[in-house]
Amino acid sequence: MASFLYRLGRLAFRRRRPVVLMWMALLTLAGFGAASAPAATSSSFSVPGTEAQKAFDLLEERFPGGSADGATARVVFKAPAGEKMTDPGPKAEVTNAVAALKSGSGQVATVTDPYAAQAVSKDGSTAYVSVTYKVGSMELTDDTLRALKKTGAQARDDGLTVEIGGDALHTAPETGAGEIIGVIIAGVVLVVTFGSLIAAGLPLLTALIGVGIGISTITALAAALHLGTTTSTLAMMIGLAVGIDYALFIVSRYRAELAEGREKEEAAGRATGTAGSAVVFAGLTVVIALVGLAVVNIPLLTKMGFAAAGTVVIAVLIALTLIPALLGFAGDRVLGRKVRQGKAVPGKANVGTRWARLVLRHPVAVLLVGVVGLGAIAVPAASLEVGLPDDGSQPVSTTQRKAYDLLSDGFGPGFNGPLLVVVDGDKTEADHAIELIRKLDGAAAVTPAAFNEAGDTAMITVIPKDRPSSLATEDLVHEIRDKSGDNVYVTGATALNTDFSQKMNDALLPYLALVVGLAFLLLMVVFRSVLVPLKAALGFLLSVVAALGAVVAVFQWGWLGSLFGVEQTGPIMSMMPIFMIGVVFGLAMDYEVFLVTRMREAFVHGRRPGEAIVTGFRHSARVVIAAAVIMIAVFAGFIGSSEQMIKTIGFGLAIAVFFDAFVVRMAIVPAVLALLGRRAWWLPRWLERALPNVDVEGERLDKELSRSPGGSDEDRGLIAV
Repeated sequence: MASFLYRLGRLAFRRRRPVVLMWMALLTLAGFGAASAPAATSSSFSVPGTEAQKAFDLLEERFPGGSADGATARVVFKAPAGEKMTDPGPKAEVTNAVAALKSGSGQVATVTDPYAAQAVSKDGSTAYVSVTYKVGSMELTDDTLRALKKTGAQARDDGLTVEIGGDALHTAPETGAGEIIGVIIAGVVLVVTFGSLIAAGLPLLTALIGVGIGISTITALAAALHLGTTTSTLAMMIGLAVGIDYALFIVSRYRAELAEGREKEEAAGRATGTAGSAVVFAGLTVVIALVGLAVVNIPLLTKMGFAAAGTVVIAVLIALTLIPALLGFAGDRVLGRKVRQGKAVPGKANVGTRWARLVLRHPVAVLLVGVVGLGAIAVPAASLEVGLPDDGSQPVSTTQRKAYDLLSDGFGPGFNGPLLVVVDGDKTEADHAIELIRKLDGAAAVTPAAFNEAGDTAMITVIPKDRPSSLATEDLVHEIRDKSGDNVYVTGATALNTDFSQKMNDALLPYLALVVGLAFLLLMVVFRSVLVPLKAALGFLLSVVAALGAVVAVFQWGWLGSLFGVEQTGPIMSMMPIFMIGVVFGLAMDYEVFLVTRMREAFVHGRRPGEAIVTGFRHSARVVIAAAVIMIAVFAGFIGSSEQMIKTIGFGLAIAVFFDAFVVRMAIVPAVLALLGRRAWWLPRWLERALPNVDVEGERLDKELSRSPGGSDEDRGLIAV
């Protein structure tokens, strides 16, 4: 591996102009594809294998021509104090609004009259108009949305309260200037780390090129693959972070090779062969974690994982080829001013060296403080509640949340989460189901059955007594299923939420086993050790549980919520924990691979275990810290998103990287290695023979190069892999 990457780095350095032109051509091609691709349609959310999905599929089959995939909206009216919606004035305003909605856009499918549909509360204070559209929310035109938002303008002027809910108003998430601030912070950190604007600019430039190619490709394929807007946002989040980090690792090693007196092309080859090997295996762990999301069998989550994995692959390829090419153009300017002027003191102890020696003196104390501290932060994770967001989770200042509250006050808390019961049978079976459901304590109201044209399938709407996210409503879903026959299915947003959360919980352990197992094998190949990969996996679990505890404390309990822009607390998005676990595992292994391979490299070159730890920290600690700060800045930039899931994941990833990099990798890892000594690198002989030797630390590469010190560049480029 190291020999092959050494050849690749030297080749990219020598042929830097064609390499740069190739990547620029790919960026242009991807941008052209994105610009000319058809607009993406709204992606449907499905949960294969669940009862809610079976019911939805049955409705699609038995009720052809329905608007199940179309956007919906509810325009809620509330009369002024002392008046009722049935009074002539308010009734006339609602009638005008219904007429305006029907004629306001050709995308409208149906508009219900609340007085004909009995959509007026018992006390007469509230009424609502239901609107369904022929297309999904992402396909609604600006004219259609303007017509919807203008609904009831005259009614508002006359004193009525008018609010609008439903998914028709849901648009692409807005992230604001947070990402830009994150990139600026990353630039500042790079300048401080390298002391050179050129060296700092290379990781930023290449990361932006990689993200540009990745996001443009996703945009070009969005319509064909039905990719949602969240997919590209998360791919950008991951791609930007790893793109900067991987380039940072290569540039840092290149500067170290130059400091040892090597020629530029040789330094580029060695940097790509050694740090590049770490980048390859770090990238593989991230890809494994993201692609492994497919085991959950949720199409949306699978697409998100594959799209983000694609951006990681691009980041790895750019780090191995474009970075060496750009280093060829940079020349000595990649070095700091002190180094270029000969004022740097070689071998001077830095912060990493002093910290490593401190840990070596007090390994038990450092280990206990790190483990106990993260354990305390992880305590709230035991209270984790998951669910799918609805208008009730929107900030209280939004019209969607105000409409939600008006409906809850006027029609009962369960009105915002109706259950749709589908009966695969005739009228007799439907009547039997209605009679059974009406006897259940959790049901507030049950509507008459609505049959399809063939009369063999019925839809029944059940209004729960409690709010959609409550345990009582979840119990009602299970009770209907348990007491009804095999031909009765429960679906709707609330039932789908219940099934989705259960599916995510069931998939968590298999997913962890797959991802951690594959990564464990991969790290055994890299480190040629059993205990080091085991320690890496256990450290990850500790940091990710602590991160989940912090997420629960902020987004579910509301601790420091105002600091992070959390206007409404509630259950955590169902897919967020498993997605965060996958991403954080991959990213955590980045620091593990880069930091510990430096220690392994020193150990195999004859250093004692303690000296190897100090050497690893002297060369890698500053870079790992810089990489972690950059990742935290990038992820934290997404906390400003208007989309609750993006905000939560941005916070979760940022805090998880903080815990993993600064507590686990910088404190717990050296403490454990110090206590283990030589046993840390133990590997059974039979396993050593079975595992392939990929030479990540470049030991075989050094031997090959030392045998031909006077060889030409072309001769050295022919070193066997």
